[in-house]
Formats: sequence, structure tokens, C-alpha cells
Amino acid sequence: MNISVIGSGTMGNGIAHTFAQLEYQVNLVDISEEALSRGMSTISKNLDRQVTKGTISEQDKTRTLGNIKTWTDFQAGVQNADLVVEAATENIDLKLNIFRDLDRDCKPGTILASNTSSISITKIASVTSRPDKVIGMHFMNPVPVMKLVEVIRGYATSDQVTNEIMELARKLNKTPVEVNDYPGFVANRILMPMINEAIYTLYEGVAGVTEIDTVMKLGMAHPMGPLQLADFIGLDVCLAILEVLHTGFGNPKYAPCPLLVNMVTAGNKGIKSGEGFYQYTAGSKDLFVSRKFQS
Repeated sequence: MNISVIGSGTMGNGIAHTFAQLEYQVNLVDISEEALSRGMSTISKNLDRQVTKGTISEQDKTRTLGNIKTWTDFQAGVQNADLVVEAATENIDLKLNIFRDLDRDCKPGTILASNTSSISITKIASVTSRPDKVIGMHFMNPVPVMKLVEVIRGYATSDQVTNEIMELARKLNKTPVEVNDYPGFVANRILMPMINEAIYTLYEGVAGVTEIDTVMKLGMAHPMGPLQLADFIGLDVCLAILEVLHTGFGNPKYAPCPLLVNMVTAGNKGIKSGEGFYQYTAGSKDLFVSRKFQS
């Protein structure tokens, strides 16, 4: 099976890494050589970590990298694919344009999957001539490590395609969970309101950043506090998902906290920008509460 992955960012390079390590031939597609170079560098570094831990050999690393080809030519990168996994930015207009192009450039039998974390698969499928072959494959970050894949059925997704993707996820040593196409699916419909409530708790002065995260880690056995997790996901991504939930359900309980809106507007998006609720220093594992929230 030939796999094409659209987007070489955090999720895209992780998805490409996962397929390639299990001997799938992967075309990694992005708009610039610079983006592709960053993506391949990340894959190489993550493979180095696996070598250091002894989970793979140097030969495994070399073979994995050899299973990935990079492309800036969109049509050439997808025309022979049996499955395309789109992992572009969480922007509905961008995704719709990508799927129009995929429908045009891919073989008639190609399955088109989106790694979207909240956008309607039914909406995405509606711009193609093959809605029965459009499905969601929502991987978790970091993709090579996390076991869950949410498999989202659009309104017209066929049983055959759903079964194929469920089985493929198992071949990737993942645990697939089939869900239906409603805003936020399962993972983010439950996770994002919790993160939003943690931000409201900070916004209203109930407790500080460290205190909120400590309560959830020690009291609820979460491996990472909700504010640190929001930084890890990306505050802009959290905001986008909450907006999808708020619009999709029309329920004020999903309204993004004004503090989150202001932080994203100011460019503080978490790890990716170097500052969110915490400050991040390149190469350091230490966390420092952002100066905005220091008492």
C-alpha cells in the first residue's frame, strides 16, 4: 500500500514516521522544501531517540528514512497513493481546498483520510466525488508513541472503507476506536471543555498555573496538567476546536475563555511559540511559569 501524507508539521511527520517504520512507502507532501526539511529532521531526531532507548537499530532508522520520499509537487506526490492522510493546519477552508485537489489528482479508488481533530468529515467529504471513501484518522500526538486512533465515519463513509481503516490502524500497532461525525468527535469533545475550564479557573483567579496543573496531576492522576497540555497541543489549536464545538452545538458552555482568545491573538501559542502558560527554552526540560502569570 502506498501512503501519501499531506503536511510535514508535528502531526504529519509523526504519521509519516509511523507508516514508514512499518515498511509502508510514504510520500510526504508540503508546500516548501524548507518545511519538508524540518519535518524530515524531526523524524530523524525521533528515530535517534528510539535507537538510544534500544527499541530500534541504526539499520531500522536508515530503512525507515529510506521509505519516505518528499514532494513539493502536490499532484506527483499523491497520484499513486492508495491512501492519503491529510495533516494540514486545522483550518476548514484549507482542508476543503486540499480535498478538492485530492479528489482531482488521486486514483478513483484512493481512500482520503483527514487527521482533523474536530472539523466535520461529512463537510470535508461533500467537496469530493467520493464521499463514501472519505474518513477521519485522528492520531494522537506524539504519533509514534500514542496508541489511539479515532476513526471517524462521515455521513456517507462506507462500511468497507471504515473496516479497511480500522484494520490498517491495527497493523500500525494502534488501537482504533470508531466514532460518528459530530463536533469534536469523542476525544476533543471531552478534553477541550476540561482545558477551557482550567483556563477559566486561572482567568477568574481561583488558582495559579502550577496549582491548577498540580491538582489535576496528583488528584486525578493525569500525566500532564491541563494548562501544560494546552501548551503542548497548541493554544491556537485548542481555540480552533472550541470554536468548532461552540458553533456546532450552539451551546455557551463551549465558548472559549477570553484569556485563551487574548493569548492566541498576542501570539502566545504554547511550545510552538516558546510561550503559553509556561515559558520554554530550547533544549531544556525545565518549565517556567510565564511571566504573565507570575505573582
